[in-house]
Amino acid sequence: MSEETAARDHAGAVCDYKRILQRVLDNRPSGTRQRLATALGKNRSFVSQIANPAYPVPIPAQHLETIFELCHFSQEERRAFLGAYGLAHPARLKVVPDARRQRVVRLEVPDLGDPRRNRKVDALLAEFARSIAAIVDDTN
Repeated sequence: MSEETAARDHAGAVCDYKRILQRVLDNRPSGTRQRLATALGKNRSFVSQIANPAYPVPIPAQHLETIFELCHFSQEERRAFLGAYGLAHPARLKVVPDARRQRVVRLEVPDLGDPRRNRKVDALLAEFARSIAAIVDDTN
């Protein structure tokens, strides 16, 4: 296979998994993209880029589990996404953990009256939850 053909196949696989993410996001409630951006510690424009097949920006593997959880991927959607992601980035898929049971914890925190400060608190709590998950993974 020529380098040009390989590059086209790779770009097609990237488009495939981005289309799946785009479809999932389009079927979720308003505000999901902003919640995802906050959970990832990124701007909303980052979410738009990683969900748009027209942009070649790959989705970083470390964000996949957060995306699956926050966007409530079905098992079928997750399998299809990971299949396309694996074709596009075979080496990166090794860092994606297998699906594990999750539970949702609702936490009420004070409104700080400043969107920027509220986002910082949200990101801090999301990072705290990821740190807890990492500790659990280390003990297994």
